[in-house]
Amino acid sequence: MSLVNQLIGALGAHSGALRIIDLTTPLSARTPTLRLPSPFLNLIDFSLQEVSAYNAPGPFWKHNNIHTGEHIGTHIDAPIHWVTGREGRDVAQIPPERLIGPAVVIDKAAEVQKNPDYLLTIDDIKGWEREHGAIAPGSWLLMRTGWSQYGDDRDKFLNADATGPHSPGVQAETAQWMAEHLPISGFGVETVGIDAGCAGGMTPPFPNHHHLLGHDKYGLTSLRNLDQLPVRGALLIVAPLPIVGGTGSPSRVFALLDQGAH
Repeated sequence: MSLVNQLIGALGAHSGALRIIDLTTPLSARTPTLRLPSPFLNLIDFSLQEVSAYNAPGPFWKHNNIHTGEHIGTHIDAPIHWVTGREGRDVAQIPPERLIGPAVVIDKAAEVQKNPDYLLTIDDIKGWEREHGAIAPGSWLLMRTGWSQYGDDRDKFLNADATGPHSPGVQAETAQWMAEHLPISGFGVETVGIDAGCAGGMTPPFPNHHHLLGHDKYGLTSLRNLDQLPVRGALLIVAPLPIVGGTGSPSRVFALLDQGAH
C-alpha cells in the first residue's frame, strides 16, 4: 500500500488511527487584532459584507464580500512582511513543503501564568532538546503559553496598560539564535503577534520579526489548542491564501497526531 493510501486509511472515519486538531482561531469581527500606537496605522478588522441572501440580488444563493487585513486572526507572516525580508518571498511564493512539517511544542504556560512578560531563552530551547532530542529540519517550533484562554476577550488578549502591552515572547538573542541555528520552517505562538508585547523596546525592535523573516523563516500567530499536542510527534499543516504580493494571510492550521498521543 502506498504512503498516501495509508494516510487516507488512517484518516478514515472508522479507522481512529489519527486525530486532526484544529489550531485556528475562528475569524469574525470580534477576533482580537493587533493595535499599534499612533502615529502607526492599523489594519482593518475582519468583516463580512452581504451581497445576496436568497433574495433579489441572488435568489438561489448567498454570498459575501470579505474585508480584512492580511495579519488578522490566525495568520502567517511571510518574509516580505518585514524590512529584513523585503527581498524575500511573498506569501504566494512560500514553498508548500515549508507549510507542512513536524510540530515541536515548548510548554511555558506555567511560567507565563506567573509572568505575562515571560521571554523564551536559548537555554529553554537547548533544555528541550536535551530532554526530547534535536529539532528536526523543517519543523515548526510552537510556544505554548496558555494565552489562547483570552482569545475571546480583546482586552485580556492584548493586555495593555499605561506602560504598553504585556504578553509573552522571546528574548532578542533567542530570536537571532533561532533564525541562525535552528533548522525550522517557522515559529508559532498563541498571542497576537510572534513577538512579545514589550518587543518594540528591544534591540532590534521586534526581534523575532527582524531575525526570522530576514532568514526566510515564517511566523504563525493566534494559535489555539496547543495543550492538545504532544511535545513532539504531531504533523503541522498550514494553509494560507496564496496572495500574490501578500505579506501574510489568515490561515487554517491543523495538526495530525496518533490517536491517544499527548
